Amino acid sequence: MRSFCYRTWGRLERACRRLPVVVNTLLVLSITAEVSYLVLAEAPGRAGWTAPWKAAHLGAQAFMLGNIAWNSVLFLRTDPSVRGVFLGGEGMGQGWRYCYSCETHTPPRCSHCHDCGVCVLLRDHHCVFFGQCVGFRNYRYFLSSLLFMWAGLLYAVVLNTEVFLLVLSEGLTLHSALLLLAPWVMLVSGQVTARAFAFAFIADTCVVGFLLVAAFLFFHAALMLRGQTTREWYSSRRPYSLGWRRNLQECLGRRWYLAWLCPLIPSPLPGDGIHFRVTGPLDPAGN
Repeated sequence: MRSFCYRTWGRLERACRRLPVVVNTLLVLSITAEVSYLVLAEAPGRAGWTAPWKAAHLGAQAFMLGNIAWNSVLFLRTDPSVRGVFLGGEGMGQGWRYCYSCETHTPPRCSHCHDCGVCVLLRDHHCVFFGQCVGFRNYRYFLSSLLFMWAGLLYAVVLNTEVFLLVLSEGLTLHSALLLLAPWVMLVSGQVTARAFAFAFIADTCVVGFLLVAAFLFFHAALMLRGQTTREWYSSRRPYSLGWRRNLQECLGRRWYLAWLCPLIPSPLPGDGIHFRVTGPLDPAGN
């Protein structure tokens, strides 16, 4: 009986780890479908929306969706941990620690993730939306996913402007305010149709998602330019900063100026995630 409970709990835990990925996938597909509907079904009433113009809109959507999906897949398939990485030898020095959970010495900027159950090279944080750590090998795909999510949500917010204007056409009343802020309440109470609820809910999701993704994107872009990780951001010291250009190469690879356009563009990372060039003091006293 106990073994059955352990197996059931293990399966439930593994399923919950992937639940955020499933939810995010459904939200991305729902937003894409709603924006495509606005372009194809609602656009004919707008002046200037010719067939080539609508095709350009659909092509831009496909480009952003393809980059989001492919970067996300590569992020999940790229293991940033120390598994299969030789960490011994004579290279151990200042900043190395011993991890009792993994039973191995770990290099600087490497830390153990209790959610993943393993040490991660150049660990930035554990992303709850993907259910995996952001580290040395997959940081490029994480940033690229954020970039195209931000661009896609900005595009969706602009196209959903007419939805907000339609809701507010009667003025800022209690009905319009609840439809914008709490569409579920309006649906359950029977105040709006399912179609109106779907448009209002997706429009709200676009705005909230855009603000959330923008905050993450600009925060990590600033960290990348400073040569820091999220864990190192709490300190004012930047001992690993090599200048903005080299910092970009450390995260995005040697072709950093093209790597963000498409995940299929080869851009090898200049380092190994173990040894780092130190350009400043590692300790607070500066010794």
